[in-house]
Amino acid sequence: MHGPTPSTTASAATVGCATWGARMARLGLALVFLWFGFLKFFPGTSPAEGLVEATVGWLVDPAWFVPFLGVWECAIGIGLVVDRWRRATLGLMLLHMAGTFMPFFSCPHLVWSDPPFVWTLEGQYIVKNIVFIAVALMLWQQNPAPTERKPAVG
Repeated sequence: MHGPTPSTTASAATVGCATWGARMARLGLALVFLWFGFLKFFPGTSPAEGLVEATVGWLVDPAWFVPFLGVWECAIGIGLVVDRWRRATLGLMLLHMAGTFMPFFSCPHLVWSDPPFVWTLEGQYIVKNIVFIAVALMLWQQNPAPTERKPAVG
């Protein structure tokens, strides 16, 4: 009998799905971070601008903080595309993600329309970050990017 056996075909498919799935997840996150970050450089264009102002406006001046978040998000996006310092990039991302949950504590009226079951659009925007965190953790545990690998001994 010639050709691949069912078990080798299944193994190849599994490896292919894992490889391409992780790559798509990484590049998909990169696209979101680059896009959302880029919008923060232009006042009035980011849908998150008002939420950021309501969340931290009492603590920092949104006029510089919103563009700062844009730089941070673009750095995460570029880091995910380049994939040279994956764990440093994901660390920045996870730190950023922790901050995105602040509105649940600082301005809950903006995230709940009927607590505890009905979120506003802003609340949904925040809760979807749980998926981003899960993807970041999945990427973290994978083989590190080439610059993070230790040289072979021997």
